[in-house]
Amino acid sequence: MSRELVAGVWAMEGRASSMFLVADGDDLVLVDAGVPWDAGTIREGVRDAGFGLGDVDRVLVTHYDVDHVGALARLDDELDATVYASDTDGRILTGERKPPLRGAKAVLTRFVSVPLVERPDLEVRFVGEGDTVGSFEVFETPGHTPGHLCFVSDRLGVGLLGDLVRGTADGALRRVPRVFDGNRRRAGESVRAFADRAPAFEVACMGHGEPLAAGGSDALADLAARLA
Repeated sequence: MSRELVAGVWAMEGRASSMFLVADGDDLVLVDAGVPWDAGTIREGVRDAGFGLGDVDRVLVTHYDVDHVGALARLDDELDATVYASDTDGRILTGERKPPLRGAKAVLTRFVSVPLVERPDLEVRFVGEGDTVGSFEVFETPGHTPGHLCFVSDRLGVGLLGDLVRGTADGALRRVPRVFDGNRRRAGESVRAFADRAPAFEVACMGHGEPLAAGGSDALADLAARLA
């Protein structure tokens, strides 16, 4: 099931995180892919939005965690889309590297995420700071994972924030719980730096908590100011 936040932006609630579908001009974009058991939720959500998985042109991956890339391999027989991820996290997805073992989250990633995430049979392209994918600009926001990315479309007024922050029911943004950040200090620095350099956006799509249909940049600036 999906719900339309604003015209052309749909949210799909998975078992452990939210996924999103965005109409970027004539292209359809899937944002993150939940846990492996969310494949059916994604199929249904895309269908509710009036499309099929074959209509998806690309997949934007904010970071490598089991609740953000888990269902890709269970959809790759229906998807004909290119996956865009950071070089750091994307090479874990392709099996070209293993996550480091330093820190509690790294251990969790290696011994929980990696065994549960199958390698998708999809083209994976690596992107970084300043690259563009459709109308979305790429921003490197390390901390939650070493290769965490955010994407912002100035034209659409949409920010895809992954697990950089989480949403609250009162329309604010908060940090994710400390235990889930791989490097808490770097994650805080990324919040402040991203707030400074990202173009304004209204819609904020996060993996956890309530997405914002309006006021995204303002909410991000408020959080960054509290961290200063």
